[in-house]
Amino acid sequence: MLNMDFSQRVVIDTNNQQWVPSPKAGVWRKPLAREEAERGHATSIVRYDAGASFNGHNHPGGEEILVLDGTFSDETGDFPALTYFRNPLGFRHAPFSKEGCLILVKLHQFQSDDDKRLAINTREGLWHARPHGLRYQILHQHKSESVVLVELPAGAPGITHEHPGGEEIYVIKGVIKDEWGTYPAGTWLRQPPGTSHCPYAVEDALLWTKAGHLV
Repeated sequence: MLNMDFSQRVVIDTNNQQWVPSPKAGVWRKPLAREEAERGHATSIVRYDAGASFNGHNHPGGEEILVLDGTFSDETGDFPALTYFRNPLGFRHAPFSKEGCLILVKLHQFQSDDDKRLAINTREGLWHARPHGLRYQILHQHKSESVVLVELPAGAPGITHEHPGGEEIYVIKGVIKDEWGTYPAGTWLRQPPGTSHCPYAVEDALLWTKAGHLV
């Protein structure tokens, strides 16, 4: 097991991790949290080399993907960077990438009654404005769980917030900082339930956040 104690704070700068080969040639991983080697709860950064592919498969417990770079494809289409997916139990596909891509992947983490498939091009999504130039885009909400894309402009004051159900952050671009450290693009943070922090942007930042799901 890797980082499966949700009561512990975890910070990983994935820029400093080595790529690990997956069972499929041309597909590489940087594990962030993992229950078992090839099954169960898993959060990873995954890289497809140009032309790499997976055989058709479904997703017990669901699959959640954010395309970080390049184009990710399957039978339903070609999806560019900043596309967000939720593939529930019963959805089957054979993913590939013609030119290569980089994705954030979360497996086996859906609630049992969360059965809606999503494929959202966030470049065309609805942004909501907040004071000091902050913007956010809601990607998914189900019971206590929420997934949100956040833009933090450099120089805006930090916003202290609590995490009653825990929180994950992936820094897509820019640099953020809080009471404990500085986090460049490529950093994954997991805050335990019941904690709080006050992040702000050192450089204009784009964040993928997920909250309320670790209880």
